[in-house]
Amino acid sequence: MISYAGRNRQTVNFLKAMCFDRPEWTPCAVHFLPATWMQYRGDLEALVLAHPRIFPSYRKGSVDFDFKKMWSPLYELGRHTDCWGTVWNNIARGFDSQVEREPLADWAAFADWRRRLPDPLTDAEFEARPDWDQVARDMAAARERGGLAAGGGLMHGHFFMRLYYLRGFENLMLDIASEEPRLEELSAILTAYNAAVVGAYLERGAEIMYFGEDLGMQTALPISPAAWRRVVKPSYQATFGPCRDRGVPVYLHSDGHILEIIPDLIETGVRVLNPQIRANGLAGLREVARGKVCLDQDLDRQLFPFTGPAGIREHIGEVFEGLNLKKGGLMFKAECGPDVSLENIDAICCTLEELCKPPDLRT
Repeated sequence: MISYAGRNRQTVNFLKAMCFDRPEWTPCAVHFLPATWMQYRGDLEALVLAHPRIFPSYRKGSVDFDFKKMWSPLYELGRHTDCWGTVWNNIARGFDSQVEREPLADWAAFADWRRRLPDPLTDAEFEARPDWDQVARDMAAARERGGLAAGGGLMHGHFFMRLYYLRGFENLMLDIASEEPRLEELSAILTAYNAAVVGAYLERGAEIMYFGEDLGMQTALPISPAAWRRVVKPSYQATFGPCRDRGVPVYLHSDGHILEIIPDLIETGVRVLNPQIRANGLAGLREVARGKVCLDQDLDRQLFPFTGPAGIREHIGEVFEGLNLKKGGLMFKAECGPDVSLENIDAICCTLEELCKPPDLRT
């Protein structure tokens, strides 16, 4: 377990929640797409400033409402080609891009594609990787401030999604069903890249590693659990295993229905899981995950635009009641797009303040 010594109050509370060690409050956070900031601008900032218990580090002017520099090229208009050769297209600035062309849609391109593989230590998806010495210094500085040395560096969709970013979704489904032998080689290439990046962060002192990958669809896995264990799990074991072996917690975000593989994710080293409530259901998460892995529970983004404050309070209260344990193991995350009203965003913040009881960390 990571030592609490020298950590600030917020970090200690996060660690206690993760480790089922009776946290002082239930950690909670509210996030906004760039498009949400671009739409509401100063009105959203005023709301954020009115909720310092939810946004303790926000200061007036922290966000450029026009996003002259997006947090990812994929949120900018136009076409973007990543280091693997996948072409993305964005038609709505402030939202994410979609894949427009997969470089391995035809396996005939595989031999030539293999000759130009990215270097995991120098090539990130859309730019050169930061200097590794600077990464080490930044993580050391985070520890000195009382926080956690957090590592990442893999794009959302680092393996399973990357397979269909390269092959196309239908092609990948056929590859898995037919046990296409070239898929094994492609998987090995992606796994080696991912493991090298993770290893570089671990060598420089990472204390927690963050990953994002949407493994499920609305009501089911896209492939059977058996196929998932055959195709995806070995890569997760190779990528997450070194973290688990060093006692470094793995945080994994996944959209979609993943109930059947949550035990497998825990086995690979996942310590904090960020699943969707609607896709998995409260009863399913309560049975499969509650008390077994720390849940940074994603609240229902599909509900937020279509209800009112009363519906917001009812939803968050139901999830809190269903998943909360006195010993911890629960956090909350809410993401709001521009289709969520300011009134509902305020209701989300007020309800989280009431139930999770975060303190005002400015004092």
